[in-house]
Amino acid sequence: MAPDTGPQLTPDLLLTAYAQGVFPMSEGRHDPEIFWVDPQRRGVFPLDRFHISRSLARRIRLSPWRVTFDTDFAGVVSGCADRPETWINDTIFDLYLRLHQRGQAHAVEIWDDARPAGDSLIGGVYGVTLGAAFFGESMFSRATDASKIALAYLVDRLRAGGFTLFDTQFLTPHLASLGAIEIPRTLYRRLLAEAMAREADFDAQGPVARPQDVMQRSTQTS
Repeated sequence: MAPDTGPQLTPDLLLTAYAQGVFPMSEGRHDPEIFWVDPQRRGVFPLDRFHISRSLARRIRLSPWRVTFDTDFAGVVSGCADRPETWINDTIFDLYLRLHQRGQAHAVEIWDDARPAGDSLIGGVYGVTLGAAFFGESMFSRATDASKIALAYLVDRLRAGGFTLFDTQFLTPHLASLGAIEIPRTLYRRLLAEAMAREADFDAQGPVARPQDVMQRSTQTS
């Protein structure tokens, strides 16, 4: 795939690309070039099949960690980029921050308030919303199961908000263990078109759900 040499990449152009089934990546943090990706097989989370194992349920129920939405979007993106190899360069970071400021990109944050303030953000996930689709971009974890807990709360919120498509871009063993699957591009585009024709609201759920409610609703739908 060739680097992006077309019009200047803007939030509106980025959303147009998502609506067509493609997304941007970079070869690395310090590589200024952007290329577009349109996988032949796409990772998705069927929202009624998210799997909470017994160990994860126990972690959610007993964890002292705090869950928030959209309180530190930049911190979550920084956490996702804080690894030896990352596709998040400065251009991509800025684009998603601008989408967040417009209310079109969201994050789930996991906090450990027992840690020093600068180190208390221990996990999270972020993505873009368009129609009734949530395009999951990346997640990170600095403590065991922190990203899994973020995903559990995210899936619960997407269900409550009327979302029909949770795009994970690629399928990894980690995501597969939680219920994600891989589908062909043709099916993905059909599901995407259906989601684009609907409306959803990331904030419809209101305050952060109680742990027991997240687990109960997951059990009812899985």
